[in-house]
Amino acid sequence: MGNDSLLQIHSLKAVDSTQRYLLDALKSGTLDTPICVVTERQESGKGSRGNRWSGLEGNLFFSFAIAREDLPSDLKLESSSIYFTYLLKQALEAVGSKVWLKWPNDFYLDEIKIGGAITNLYKETLVCGIGLNTKHAPEGFSKLDIDIENNILLKHYFEILNNPPKWKQVFSQYQIEFDKSRSYFTHSGDQRLSLENAHLLDDGSIECDGQRIFSLR
Repeated sequence: MGNDSLLQIHSLKAVDSTQRYLLDALKSGTLDTPICVVTERQESGKGSRGNRWSGLEGNLFFSFAIAREDLPSDLKLESSSIYFTYLLKQALEAVGSKVWLKWPNDFYLDEIKIGGAITNLYKETLVCGIGLNTKHAPEGFSKLDIDIENNILLKHYFEILNNPPKWKQVFSQYQIEFDKSRSYFTHSGDQRLSLENAHLLDDGSIECDGQRIFSLR
């Protein structure tokens, strides 16, 4: 995107889903890339496999859109969820967090989930939505282990995305972290599959129980 092309931030007080809002705005031409939509309260956020993601006010809810041509040439579509979440993990790590990334796109502290991401493709634009418990922990979840304002965290994150590293560089680091996921499960359709013996492929997909499973969602 270049040194002077940081994503513009479109702030809302409340919305049902930042990703739905952003996709609708891109389709209608109201907003254009590169753009981020952030809200103080998300009333109908979407989690993994269509589950609802609790939107306690004060936590971080945002979606951003970047044209594929502004991302590294070696970044495949199926690698994008891991890529975007791992870069945010790195931004958090740089300010002292011990957050880690469970395959493919869930943020964890120790053994408890604190956030996640969903990535969609609209024409030649990638739209990534992220929810992260920065201030409050809904029942059954945890929250970030450091005190940082949401706008400061977004600034750090978008500075990385402004000069995005190659997928190969990110993947070489994520390969090491993937071992932390081996005591967990993933889903393929209605199947619940153990990651214990999963083989991580170089596009971020995995081979698990004879199936190849991709991370884009």
